[in-house]
Amino acid sequence: MARESTKEIQDKLVANMKRWQKIENTAVAQTGAIMDKSDNAVIKLIMEIIQRDSQMHHRVQQLIVDTLESATVTLNPDDLAQVWTQIEGHIQTEKETVALAKDSLAAIEGRKGLLIQGYLLNFLKVDEQKHDMLLESLEKIKKGMYPYG
Repeated sequence: MARESTKEIQDKLVANMKRWQKIENTAVAQTGAIMDKSDNAVIKLIMEIIQRDSQMHHRVQQLIVDTLESATVTLNPDDLAQVWTQIEGHIQTEKETVALAKDSLAAIEGRKGLLIQGYLLNFLKVDEQKHDMLLESLEKIKKGMYPYG
């Protein structure tokens, strides 16, 4: 079986991203319809979170498409050096939020009367951990670059 060429792989990625964007658009519409139908604050909040994530996913997918079809997107050492001090500060901020989420979850562990709060706190913890992971990965990219690594 022949290996796919780089061009074939790029074309497949573009097709997948465009298909995925359609699915994200559907998710935005679905969550909007659910928010319109419900008066419950928790349901509305969860749908809004999912809707915003779907919108962001769409943007990320579009950047992937753009990088494969038309736009050259780069990240160079100077780009990172220009803002790295602020990013380091934000890395610390994210670590503090993860610690607060974990502390809050530990405080309510086993409390049946706080299930909704635990549900929302767990979401916040996972989301803050995602931010931390994004910044850690960016730091790994930075370390792999010369001369600022």
